[in-house]
Amino acid sequence: MVFFIVLFALVILFVINSMTDALCIRREIPSEKQPKLFRTINILMTILLTSTYVKILFT
Repeated sequence: MVFFIVLFALVILFVINSMTDALCIRREIPSEKQPKLFRTINILMTILLTSTYVKILFT
């Protein structure tokens, strides 16, 4: 069960990063602002995935 959830989380993070990269290209976000955008989105997604894991684990 834990292996499935970790694998699922990695796939979700990869897809979100791909979509963020497409957003940066489409909106022509300057390259100096891109790392901050990626970091923010990755931290928020990690919090979301962790809270989902805890909810599933204790339900």
